[in-house]
Amino acid sequence: MKKEISIFIGISVAVLILAIFLFRAAGRPKKDEIEQNLPIRPPAVAGSFYSADKETLSEQIDGFLANVPPSEKRPTILIVPHAGYEYSGQVAAYGFNQLVDSDIKRVIILGATHQVPFSGAAVFDKGFWQTPLGKVAIDADLATKIITDNELVFESQQYHQKEHSLEVELPFLQKVLVNFQIVPILMGEKDEKLIEDLATVIAQNLDSQTLLIISTDLSHYPSYEDAKKVDEKTINAILSGEGKNLDKAITESMAANIPGLATCACAEAAIRVGMRAAQKMAISDIRLLNYANSGDITGTKERIVGYASIGFYSERVGDELNLEEQEELLGIARQTLESYLKDRKIPDFEIAHPFLNRNLGAFVTLRKNGQLRGCIGQFEPDIPLWQVVRQKAIDAALHDARFSPVTLEELKDIKIEVSVLSPRQKIDDWRQIELGKHGVVIQKGQRSGVFLPQVATETGWDLETFMGQLCSQKAGLAWDCWQKDDVDLFTFTAQIFEEE
Repeated sequence: MKKEISIFIGISVAVLILAIFLFRAAGRPKKDEIEQNLPIRPPAVAGSFYSADKETLSEQIDGFLANVPPSEKRPTILIVPHAGYEYSGQVAAYGFNQLVDSDIKRVIILGATHQVPFSGAAVFDKGFWQTPLGKVAIDADLATKIITDNELVFESQQYHQKEHSLEVELPFLQKVLVNFQIVPILMGEKDEKLIEDLATVIAQNLDSQTLLIISTDLSHYPSYEDAKKVDEKTINAILSGEGKNLDKAITESMAANIPGLATCACAEAAIRVGMRAAQKMAISDIRLLNYANSGDITGTKERIVGYASIGFYSERVGDELNLEEQEELLGIARQTLESYLKDRKIPDFEIAHPFLNRNLGAFVTLRKNGQLRGCIGQFEPDIPLWQVVRQKAIDAALHDARFSPVTLEELKDIKIEVSVLSPRQKIDDWRQIELGKHGVVIQKGQRSGVFLPQVATETGWDLETFMGQLCSQKAGLAWDCWQKDDVDLFTFTAQIFEEE
């Protein structure tokens, strides 16, 4: 009887556990269900601007790309046309071929409205865009950063629904990139403040894995010979890198009363944003990749539209700061501490090097006579790098709970170290961690801890000791928590430099 009761109880418990599991699973949204709750923008011009058939479209783009010589450099900003593929597809391919085998993960696509007039800039901020080649996700985090604190930039799906100028760039991107997300932005009426605000926030977020695409055609509807003259003038102004030159060229062309000329560039404001962002990033290498107009394709010499692909190339390799930028950042940290410890004033700075305006995370470490005196930082901020360093210098001096506040008198004996951080990458196996190269973040619920890459080098710890100390000393968790399934592990890298 006892055996039978035990069997009955065992079966009952098993059934109960199964029921609880099924109940929880039923209540947990699946990935597909989550995606179904997000907006999906269907293609508006498939079948007109480009083929609606997946295989035909793929083969057409492959054909365009095959006609372009391989590229040696990857642009940070790219201007490409957006007409029907039979007209501008080959010119566009000269731009998109620059992205083959790149590690681009985010693409901001910027253009002008052709359908509905409005003021400001409309950002499609979440969900997916669909083409015959599949779905592409919106980078909601980056979209939010671009919208935040910009009164003229707003979320809108409405203005994107029938607009072709951004959509036609997407199949090309799907052919040359893998695992990327997009942020589509449409600009309305030309506004100088909007141009400056957008250029600022975009420049802050362009890094080695982020690309800005400007979608625009050039002259609209003059004769063939006039189109070539107008487009040459517009292109040369763009290549100069000076927005005032573009304004002057377009003003002069439009004032010349050229028969049929309706516009010199349909996304003039978007071009200006790209040029201004390039200035903020000190990009001066601007190249014409290809030019043609509709007359070159059709043989028609009237009502011409011009097309160009233009690349903006940063001289920087990767996201590391050069020596001058390092010195400027260390100077900001030092001057901030001197000012704040003296009279509690946070100084402002005129930034000499545009790269410091990018949104990069950083830790500020203070050492006195070689001993740690404070260390605090921030990952993935929504403010520029120089502002992160300014704030974290104060935090490291006054708000590191492990130490008493730094005084003005001892500041002369303190050496400042800055660690500029890459974004965190989640890992599934702790054995992927490379000591001396990777910093590590461990997180369980509300508890977390972080070690910078230099900790392993300075202590000489092996990996198990490094991880055990991270769990117990920094996160307040069990020594071996890093081996458990209920914790999240993230790695990052850092560029580390200090005062001499």
